[in-house]
Amino acid sequence: MRFFIYALLLFSTHSGFSQAIFSGGVLKPEQANMDVRHYTVALAVDPREQSIDGYTVIDVVLAQPTTTLLFDLLNTFKVGKVWVNNKEQPFKHEQDLIYITLAAAAAGKATVKIQYAGKPRVAVRPPWDGGFQWTKDSTGNDWIAISCQNEGAKIFFPCKDHPSDEPNEGADLIITVPKGLVVAGPGLLQKVTTKKSTATYHWKTNYTINNYSILFNAGKYKVVSRPYTTVNDNTVPIEFYVLEEHADKAPHHLDVFQRTIRMQEKYFGEYSWVKEKIGIAETPHLGMEHQSLNAYGNKFKYSQVGGQDFDWLMHHEFGHEWWGNKVTGKDWGDMWVQEGICSFGDALFTRDAEGEEAYIRRMQGTARGTQNQKPVVLGTNINSDDAYHGDIYGKGAFFMHTLRYVLGDEVFFPTLKKFATDARYTYDNLVTTDDVEQFFSRESNTELKPLFDFYLRTIKKLEVQVARTGDSTWHIKLLNYDGALPLDITIGDGVKRRMVDKKGIAVISKTTPLVGEKVFYLKRVIYE
Repeated sequence: MRFFIYALLLFSTHSGFSQAIFSGGVLKPEQANMDVRHYTVALAVDPREQSIDGYTVIDVVLAQPTTTLLFDLLNTFKVGKVWVNNKEQPFKHEQDLIYITLAAAAAGKATVKIQYAGKPRVAVRPPWDGGFQWTKDSTGNDWIAISCQNEGAKIFFPCKDHPSDEPNEGADLIITVPKGLVVAGPGLLQKVTTKKSTATYHWKTNYTINNYSILFNAGKYKVVSRPYTTVNDNTVPIEFYVLEEHADKAPHHLDVFQRTIRMQEKYFGEYSWVKEKIGIAETPHLGMEHQSLNAYGNKFKYSQVGGQDFDWLMHHEFGHEWWGNKVTGKDWGDMWVQEGICSFGDALFTRDAEGEEAYIRRMQGTARGTQNQKPVVLGTNINSDDAYHGDIYGKGAFFMHTLRYVLGDEVFFPTLKKFATDARYTYDNLVTTDDVEQFFSRESNTELKPLFDFYLRTIKKLEVQVARTGDSTWHIKLLNYDGALPLDITIGDGVKRRMVDKKGIAVISKTTPLVGEKVFYLKRVIYE
């Protein structure tokens, strides 16, 4: 299972990489007043000059009357004109912010159009240090990719750059590229308009979408597609935007992909964007979750899991169609919800393909890789740079493993799927860590807040004391956890599950009791 270990180490190493540009943080009052409903991004893309030129239309609803509108856009661009409800308005563009001043206070619905042009930020270490990649495939064709999860969509279009607000009515991308290139985008392709030297691709999604998924990739693509029947018997197309030079690899890759899709649906419910498409686009960077168009750059490097080809990168990024895209954290401080539960889904593939013992070994490796240098949940109003560290993946996944053990499979798995399919926590409705805790507490009729707080909001490990009290008597208790937790205690050849708290329990055994050999907690056992 080396590739799984490699994947976890790969993600964890990025935690120390500083981002000069970040998303989220404290929401500015001018933006808190604004509910974004829809984006239309229309751009001409020039690979030779590595520039873009066009406009963005932002439909918003203003809660209170205001004379100031505020949007994020990097100062690498020059803003030409701004219109609000078809009337040109004065503006300032400074410190990566566009301040629009209205002559009279506006409230309710408003349409803002911003015309701009310039050279977008170039990615340094995509996708973790994101931006545009202007590169070429092996045959010399232009190949363009965008990644901007940490930086936010402000790297190439004006927006409200905060995870708490997504365009509820979706987005349109109207992208013009040199003729011969193919543009892949979110949602459904509406039309392609060609001229003598250019082609314009109009992509549209009607679903709520996070800002960092409103982007495109362009290259000398061939579209390899097939229909897929979901777990609920709906038909949705799988579309692979693969470089023409790799088109022969696409059919087998889609075979591998379908196995991933089916497993994710088993645990998390029907594919999230069934009215549009299941999409992947080949990219020069490793990969990133982009709603209905995941970026794929693992170069068809398969590992054997359960005797069949498996692509860990594609599986992980596709899991974000549920955890990150459908179930979305309201604050970057809750980023573990998407990264941790998605990573737990990676472990569940091991369980399905190779059995429970292989899954246990994987989670034991995850426990060993946990850094515990800072809590998984750091609070609220956290920016993307501060929130991003390795333990949101591994420790977040291991916490779900712990939760599974505490609740038992009969409760845990139905609750997990129910959360991922409940309208109160999906699509338009963003979530917090407290939402996850309260849902699992209600569904299991168990008070889980102490467990969530202990493992997600501290860096403590559970301390268990095993004290000898006689020739064959022992006392086992928790030292640093307020409440009772189940523990597997091995006595001789048998394993018993017992509830243990700070008062402890008495155990009779001629041999030293072993506590939690299979590792369901991040813990330290102290023998006395």
